[in-house]
Formats: sequence, structure tokens, C-alpha cells
Amino acid sequence: MGIKLRLTITQFLEFFIWGSWLISFGNYMFSMGMGDKIGTLFAAAGVASFIMPAIVGIIADRWINSERLLGILHLLSACCLFAASRATGFEQLYLCMFLNALVFMPTIGLGYSVCYSIMAKNNMDTVKDFPPVRSWGTVGFIVAMWIVNLAGWGTSPNQLLLASGSALVFGIYSFTLPPSPPTRAQKGSSLISVLGLDALVLLKEKKMALFFLFAVLLGICLQITNSYGSTFLGSFQTGYPDSFAVKYNNIFMSISQISEALFILAIPFFLRRFGIKTVILMSLGAWVLRFGLFGTGNPGSGMIWLTLSMIIYGMAFDFFNISGSLFIEKETPAKFRSSAQGMLMMVTSGIGAIAGNYGAENVINRFTEDNVTDWPACWFIFAGYALVIGILFAVFFKYERK
Repeated sequence: MGIKLRLTITQFLEFFIWGSWLISFGNYMFSMGMGDKIGTLFAAAGVASFIMPAIVGIIADRWINSERLLGILHLLSACCLFAASRATGFEQLYLCMFLNALVFMPTIGLGYSVCYSIMAKNNMDTVKDFPPVRSWGTVGFIVAMWIVNLAGWGTSPNQLLLASGSALVFGIYSFTLPPSPPTRAQKGSSLISVLGLDALVLLKEKKMALFFLFAVLLGICLQITNSYGSTFLGSFQTGYPDSFAVKYNNIFMSISQISEALFILAIPFFLRRFGIKTVILMSLGAWVLRFGLFGTGNPGSGMIWLTLSMIIYGMAFDFFNISGSLFIEKETPAKFRSSAQGMLMMVTSGIGAIAGNYGAENVINRFTEDNVTDWPACWFIFAGYALVIGILFAVFFKYERK
């Protein structure tokens, strides 16, 4: 089996696990009477992403082969997801999903590092060869969403069982990957270097410090529609019960992931043609449209706006997430590259996700009365936030395109 195919399988399985529950979980919680706690539970992933990716990156950089660590974490995730499928109260569910987040969230950045390492050993060009491999992760996410929707598991714990079984398969498969050994600290290294915290020296450089700051601010946008998208579409059940977007909200939401897969393939062209700053500005502009079109659309006469919002998501998500990962790959020394990737995941899916989910929960609860939410007002607030961040990024982030 070729290296590219083997790496493609890792990305497919990684995101199949996530897609099995991420988009539909808000509806699952709403059906269990936990609708006002959706943001709190999704913020658990942010807390885990703040704590774990950098730690896992340190371990991978220093002590354990990355592919083995990837396997161990996914086997633990399989156990947590299975336990979550049996939870009945919010406290039990929160604990299981928090523990799952602790072991699953760092595997995204770790999986990227494994791919980069194996590609480098096989003389592959990461900017050219990684995006097509990563696009199959999005395919896996879409396939999982469709399975859950068509099987009628959108409000069922079976979505968690599907994720658990997939994590078990991936955990075993990870141990068969080519070795990605750690880069051990050299004799005489400082305590900071031995602990793997040497990636923090990146923050001494103004360019990198600003990049990570805006990664936090942009990270606030990343998970809002994942957390509340299916709940938002479900709110149209009364007015548009036969609409495709309502009956098959997971499949409709998967248009976003299809768009994501296509935009991933465009990243090498856009990076080489415009550079990282312009590409990230495109991402921020796309987030403004993503939220604004959600606020404008409905499953009836406004269906076109909802559909356009799904399409624009690919640019919004990929043009920062994947381009940012490639930016880190090119701008950081090899000896702590895994730690740097972990830091990026920590600030976007960690600090940013915590602030984004709690902030979104407060805004949505504020505009909810008698279980009826003024969704347009919420989405326009989120769009205004993305617009302000985009303006600030254009003014303050300086980077000479290479």
C-alpha cells in the first residue's frame, strides 16, 4: 500500500470519528432536555484543547513515537465515547465527553505532524501533497454525517457508538504506520527545552505573537455553527416541517464539509498566489458571510442564503485552519514543530473554542424566550464580531510573502 494512501486513511478515519457526532450532538442534547447547556458541553472540547495538544506535542517531540501515541489516544477515546453513549444525565454526559475531548482533540494536530514527518522522509512536498490527503478527512466527516442522518441517529446515542467503533479501528491502525520517532533533547539543553516548552520562544517574534493572538480571536468563530447549526435548522420544524434542510439537516449541513474538501485543494494555489495574510483575510471575510447568511436565510424563500452559507464555510474554515498549520510547518524549527502544532490547536480549538462556545451560549440564551430564539439577531452579532477581527488583522499583522 502506497504512503499517500496510508496517510489518506489516517485523515479519513480521524474525521469520520468526529463527524459521527459533532454536528448532530446539539440536537441529541436538545432532545434530552439539555438545550441550554449545549455551549457548556462543547466548551469542554475547548478546555481539553487548551490543556492537551501542547502536552501531547511535547511527548511526541521528546519521548514516544507519534504514531504510537496516536494509537493509544484513539483507543482511550473509543472507551470514553462508549461510556458517553450510556450516560443519561448531564453530569455523566459532560464527564464522558470531557474525558473524550482530553484524548481526542490533540490527535488532530498530532495526526498532521505524523503526516508531515512521513512525507518528509519520503521526499514529498507538504504544501503540494498534504492538502489532497487532508481533503479525505473531510470526506470521512461527510460520510459519517450522512450515515447518522440516514440511519435516523440524529437524536440517538447510536451516533456515539459509531464514533467509538471508528476510534477503536483507527487506534489499532495507527500502530501499523511508518515510525515517526521523537527528536530528543540534546545534552545540555535548558529546562524549558527538556520540558518541550521551547516552542514558546516563537512568541518573542512579533509576527508569530500576532499570528497566535489572532488565532485565538479567529478560533472563537470556528465551532459556533458546529455547536448550534443543527439546532438552528431544527428550530424551523414548525414553519417548514417538510423542508429538506429540516428533515435532513445533517446532510444539508454536509454541504459545508463538501465545500471544505474542495477549498482544501485550492489552498496551494491561493497561498502561492496571495500569501498567508491575504488567505487569512479571505477566511475572516468568509466567516462574516457564513454568519450573516445564516441570519438572512430560512428553509423557504431564504433557502438560497442558507445554501450559500454552507458553501462559503469551506473557505472560512480551511483558509485559516489548514493554511495556519502549513504556516507553522514552514516558520518553525523542526526540533519543536510538533509542539508548535499543538500550540496552534491549543489557541484555536482551546482558548478560542472556550470563549466562542460560552459566548455563543450566553448570546443565544439572552435572545431566547419561552424556548423560541431570535436566531437572526444572534447570527448578525457573530458576523459583526468576525468583521471587527478581520479589520484588526488587516491593520496589525505584517508578513512579507515568500
